[in-house]
Amino acid sequence: VQLVESGGGLVRPGGSLKLSCAASGFTFSSYYLSWVRQAPGKGLEWLSGISTGGGSIWYADSVKDRFTISRDNDKNTLYLQMNDLKPEDMALYYCTRAPYGETWSADYWGKGTLVTVSS
Repeated sequence: VQLVESGGGLVRPGGSLKLSCAASGFTFSSYYLSWVRQAPGKGLEWLSGISTGGGSIWYADSVKDRFTISRDNDKNTLYLQMNDLKPEDMALYYCTRAPYGETWSADYWGKGTLVTVSS
């Protein structure tokens, strides 16, 4: 199982970024997936999750209405569109896979992609 995040970088407050997570080594369409972040000096924060077919989606209150999760099961890729970024969104962003049949727990993590929000 491999999860590889990309798309992070430096963005000004109010800007946008789209993160991607390329998956391999498992049947992508059979698993719930999530995005989790860790800000400097803080703990892990679950941000958003998506069901196997994409029909069910959940968001943490901190990102609801600003972030959009999606997946392309043909491309084995998970996405996170992030709009109206704030300094407090600066963090290392991870995609995670839930164990088969579960929803928002995680048995595999990528190495993360860093998002820096600064003027």
